[in-house]
Amino acid sequence: MDIVYFADCAARSFFDQVANKWSVMILTILAERPTRFNALMRRLEGITHKALTQALRRLERNGLIARKVMATSPVAVEYSITDLGRTLQAPFGAVYDWAIHHLDDIEEAQRRYDARAGL
Repeated sequence: MDIVYFADCAARSFFDQVANKWSVMILTILAERPTRFNALMRRLEGITHKALTQALRRLERNGLIARKVMATSPVAVEYSITDLGRTLQAPFGAVYDWAIHHLDDIEEAQRRYDARAGL
C-alpha cells in the first residue's frame, strides 16, 4: 500500500491542512503582495472570519505565510507569502490553468451526471 494513504503520512497531513480552496485562494492573493486581514476578508467572497483565521493559522504553522503585527492604531495584522509558500505557485497555477482550460468539459460532465441522477 502506498504510504500517502496512511493516516500519519506527512503528505496526507499537508493535503488535509493546506490543499483546500481557502488556502489556495489566500496563497494566490498573498503572491501578489502582502495583505491585511480585513483586505483578505473583502477579497474572499463567502469566507467567514473564523474560516479565514483558521486557514491563516494553518498556513503560518506550515511555514507558507508570515504574520506581521503592525504598531498602528488600531493594531493591524499583515500577511505575506514566504519563500516556501512561493514554491506552490507553479503547481497551484498548473491546476488553475487546467481548470480554466477544462471548465466547459467539467460543466458538461456535471450536466450529464445531474440528468442521470434526476437532479
